[in-house]
Amino acid sequence: MTDFNFLTTHVGSVPHAKVHDITETLTRHLDVPAWSQLPRLSFRESMYVQYSPLLPAIREDAKQEKVYFETTADITNALEAFYTPFLSDDVDAFALCPEYAAGFFALLDALRQTDGQWAKGQVTGPISFGLTVTDQDLRASLYNDMLAEAIVKNMGMNARWQIRQLKSVRPNVILFLDEPYMAAFGSAFISLSREQAIAYLDEVFDSIHSEGGIAGIHCCANTDWSVLLATKVDILNLDAYGFIENLALYPVELREYLDRGGNVCWGIVPNNEQIFEETPQGLAERLRNGIRLIAGKAALRGVTIKAEEFANRSLIAPACGLGSTSIEVADRVFEVLVETGDILKRG
Repeated sequence: MTDFNFLTTHVGSVPHAKVHDITETLTRHLDVPAWSQLPRLSFRESMYVQYSPLLPAIREDAKQEKVYFETTADITNALEAFYTPFLSDDVDAFALCPEYAAGFFALLDALRQTDGQWAKGQVTGPISFGLTVTDQDLRASLYNDMLAEAIVKNMGMNARWQIRQLKSVRPNVILFLDEPYMAAFGSAFISLSREQAIAYLDEVFDSIHSEGGIAGIHCCANTDWSVLLATKVDILNLDAYGFIENLALYPVELREYLDRGGNVCWGIVPNNEQIFEETPQGLAERLRNGIRLIAGKAALRGVTIKAEEFANRSLIAPACGLGSTSIEVADRVFEVLVETGDILKRG
């Protein structure tokens, strides 16, 4: 079992547009550097555009700054073109494009020039992608079985490609699925069964594991945590600043997750203006109190979860991505993140 001991990392998106500057800073200061998504540099850096170029029947609308699926015509040829490299296991065909993910290539360059053990990549989760990216009639692509299958496989293959690249410069690679739409799971807005959600996610996790990567999942709001805890994920990443108490509602599922080697990445550092009202010491104590709350609630249900169990099973991060905030806020978030990590590592 890996001893994480509150290693610091981040979700992905940043408000910066100078890719090499922010990459150098984060590579130097974070324990687990992650490549930066730069939505203010180009709409192609959006998490719903970055991974799309190879998908069948995908169209890019630069004016509206979005992608969508065009399914009014027969898409058989488009599906064949997509599945040909997939069936031949041509992982390189699913590579990120520099004009869509400048931060990935900047991170590779930075890691080649520094020493370290860790790197993190990320890919948009198939559920969030499929519920956000629609067809020409604004129908969620996840509800088109052919497109849903392609989306899942596209994300899995891209994750494999990222891991291969990152493993060329770091021995240990974490690959996260970003699934913000899971916050709406179980509502009337999503027609997706628990079993199907787990199957979609596990297929991508299997792809990550096939390359020797550690699989993580990020959901930036409250959700039915029992669904994510039931998957093959290795690291559960939640907004612990806003929702840590909600994880305490699932003591049985959390115990089973920990028993099979699960870890938690606590998003304990706020990703907005609240950062100026917090201190590293205060956030460290907030996390400790939250973990004690989880342990206490579990005990009331007859489940043994010890607070000290989390020391070597924990990473910390900002609560969510920083792409929509200001550079001033983001820079302070990273400063506080590093200082909070130092406090927690000391125990």
